[in-house]
Amino acid sequence: MARKLTPSDIKQLNTKKGLVALIDKEPLSVEKALRYIKYEKNLKKLQVELIRLQTWAIKNEERIIIVFQGRDAAGKGGAIRRITERINPRHMRIVALPKPTKDEQSQWYFQRYVEQFPKAGEMVLFDRSWYNRAVVEPVNGFCTQEEYEIFMNQVNDFERMILESGIHLVKIYMSISKKEQAKRFAEIKGDPLKQWKMTKLDERAQALWDQYTEYKNAMFEKTNTEISPWKIIRANRKTEARINVINHILKSIPYDKTLEI
Repeated sequence: MARKLTPSDIKQLNTKKGLVALIDKEPLSVEKALRYIKYEKNLKKLQVELIRLQTWAIKNEERIIIVFQGRDAAGKGGAIRRITERINPRHMRIVALPKPTKDEQSQWYFQRYVEQFPKAGEMVLFDRSWYNRAVVEPVNGFCTQEEYEIFMNQVNDFERMILESGIHLVKIYMSISKKEQAKRFAEIKGDPLKQWKMTKLDERAQALWDQYTEYKNAMFEKTNTEISPWKIIRANRKTEARINVINHILKSIPYDKTLEI
């Protein structure tokens, strides 16, 4: 049985945002509309804090790296958009590197990522990162077993050097269920505005689910260190995941919460 609406619920629904949230959700659901209104309110508050965090970083010439990994269609891009949509674009970058060139393939594996590291006062968000070699590459045969093992032996020292250089490093893994991934793939394929998101790797993700799980678990076991831990965000519900991602970033970086913006 549906719960009885409170005066506060009615007041929230009887606004422009409330009405849009109500008619935008199919099938029509008051509960979903109220959840979305609450999400929008929380998101706005957290985005103000992200502006404060960025202001602190610029003022103190801090450098911030945020790494996003996770299953295909887990919502990494959506979370990154909510983080960056209100902050100053001149002091942040989103990095989503393509397949390495021939020259890059001959370099030290971490080199092309180091070249993207932040300068003073800058935040860099990696939409996938050096951790491709921990999961995506070995699962799909894009690296040799030796290359994989070298990476796994070097990555913790690499991150220790990042941290010792004074860079703030936050590692986020967005996790969804196999059923939810299949549902999102179907939505992407059925939406002409999103079909470009579907890659050949995405097409194979469901069939290779167990292999991804095996390498993901090995990555956590090796690289979830005390100085550079992973934060796993359950992302079956996108709005909840975005709020949790931003909250984690704000808790992970010791910015001045009293700073005027």
